[in-house]
Amino acid sequence: MKSVVILISGRGSNMQAILEAGLPVAAVISNNPAAEGLMFAQTRGIPTQVIDHRTFPDRKAFDAALAETIDTYQPDLVVLAGFMRILSEAFVDHYQGRLVNIHPSLLPAFPGLDTHTRALQEGVKIHGCTVHFVTSQLDHGPIIAQAAIPVLTDDTPTMLATRVLAQEHRIYPQAVRWFLQGQLTLVENRVEIKTTSDSQEVLYSPGIEP
Repeated sequence: MKSVVILISGRGSNMQAILEAGLPVAAVISNNPAAEGLMFAQTRGIPTQVIDHRTFPDRKAFDAALAETIDTYQPDLVVLAGFMRILSEAFVDHYQGRLVNIHPSLLPAFPGLDTHTRALQEGVKIHGCTVHFVTSQLDHGPIIAQAAIPVLTDDTPTMLATRVLAQEHRIYPQAVRWFLQGQLTLVENRVEIKTTSDSQEVLYSPGIEP
């Protein structure tokens, strides 16, 4: 059976959504010994490990140890779920085509941090989230799925973040499921997906069932 390894740094709410979707998770690994998500995974019977980046002399050494640990589980896919580390090019290359991330904006708009504040400052009318394959360029890579929501006139960054996060919890498990079921085809910088489902409530691309 195909499986995934999930990397987290904090509470791992997207990790929780993936576990609650019943997807096959081989392990949850964190760079933070105090990550709240580790306990949640343990309550679900998922093996957990901590690779504390602070105990390594540099990024290269940490990434090498992290990859070695991940590879013991032989996952088909590595999922970043609030993993707050910039990964080295060597690490990304090692998992090319099987490393995914979710970002709280409609990429390529607003890469990096403070996406909701920046979206409000720019006055955008539509905001959302993006699941994408990871490349060595931060918050770039072939897009698998996106969900868009309207920006309301009274929105604050916190309000916007809450509504976007709800959509993250919907599209990330679905994107992982598509990968494991062999429905994703990566053609150069584009992802082709074998699905025809649709949703009327929120703009998804491609559409998914609510």
